Amino acid sequence: MLQPVTVGHKTLSDYAHLVGRPLVEEINDLADKLKGLKVLHLSATAFGGGVSEILYTLVPLMRDVGIEAEWQIIIGREEFYNATKLIHNSMQGDAAALSDEQWEIFDRYNLINARELDGGWDVVIVHDPQPAGVRKNAPEKSAHWIWRCHIDLSTPNPETLGRLLPNITGYEEYLFHMDQYVPDALRDEGRINIIPPAIDPLAPKNMALSPEDAAYVCDQFGIDVERPLICQVSRFDPWKDPNGVIDAYRIVKEQIPEVQLALVGSMATDDPEGWDFFNTTIEHAAGDPDIKILNNLNNVGAIEVNAFQAQSDVLIQKSTREGFGLTVSEGLWKGQPFIGGDVGGIPLQIEDERTGYLVNSAEQCAERSLQILKDPVLGKQLGRAGKEHVRTHFLTPRLLRDWLQIFTRLQNS
Repeated sequence: MLQPVTVGHKTLSDYAHLVGRPLVEEINDLADKLKGLKVLHLSATAFGGGVSEILYTLVPLMRDVGIEAEWQIIIGREEFYNATKLIHNSMQGDAAALSDEQWEIFDRYNLINARELDGGWDVVIVHDPQPAGVRKNAPEKSAHWIWRCHIDLSTPNPETLGRLLPNITGYEEYLFHMDQYVPDALRDEGRINIIPPAIDPLAPKNMALSPEDAAYVCDQFGIDVERPLICQVSRFDPWKDPNGVIDAYRIVKEQIPEVQLALVGSMATDDPEGWDFFNTTIEHAAGDPDIKILNNLNNVGAIEVNAFQAQSDVLIQKSTREGFGLTVSEGLWKGQPFIGGDVGGIPLQIEDERTGYLVNSAEQCAERSLQILKDPVLGKQLGRAGKEHVRTHFLTPRLLRDWLQIFTRLQNS
């Protein structure tokens, strides 16, 4: 049996003051016709990364409106996650491809997980490539199957995509963040849905902290709260370009010597190369005492991330590839000025020069950081616009509504 994930309790009505009564009423109307629907979310890990953060809110909200929603994680060992991390990187454009032996490992674990999966579901939602082959090995275990892709497939390695396609064909519905992520080979396979993810504004990572509480938390990690702070919150991953953030910080420091940098991330269980790049980032920082490199093993959890984002003068997500980048919406929700890489789903969240800035290099990132640090009024204007943009487009109740619309269509098909 696959491992179930325990989630807390959430109530849709608690979000009404943030998203508006009309959206809550629309959700309840859709849910009334779906009571008792058995839905399973299947993913690779319950910790670290955007997928798990989404599901910790989405699953209890589905339950609150009457869906019998569950979340299970697949079985895997290091050899499997080494292979799937290569798939992840390769599907985002890395030239490296898997060996035949690694594809055999991928196929073997998907077969194992298919055998361990309970049957009797109305809908199974498979998240990302790791468990993508479960459906083809056990299609009878659910009436409907959906593949939800969270990564940037705009420039996939053709060899990897070709080997993965037999695992992701045959689903009824496909969900992508953006239309340019949809492989041409899937456009005739099933219904394509373009649905960006969302954040939970009431989760510990996003709930309102007082300035005093945020400052106190940052102080515990050696941040001088009287000096300006630049911060990036993300996995330690080459696609997130933490070294490029350090380069930008060094340019800023030439003009504003008192500036500090915090690189804050979590080490995910399905990312075995994460420690290698964490160590590479430490080496690139070269012992600078004003660069704080922190992760969940330094007791950095949701509240601490919240505090770093709320206390920062400039928030950055300088990705070079990015499926969506939930940390962008999280940072914008704090009302702080944000600079993001002009890639993937980041431009959906940052409207350049209105809700933040989009950049393509460390030099551009430094230039925009200096602009914000030297003009606090500008930073406040960007922060207010960014928060309202997230309120309108990227809060979890909107995502719940989108899922209920898909379930309704499946039920009527």
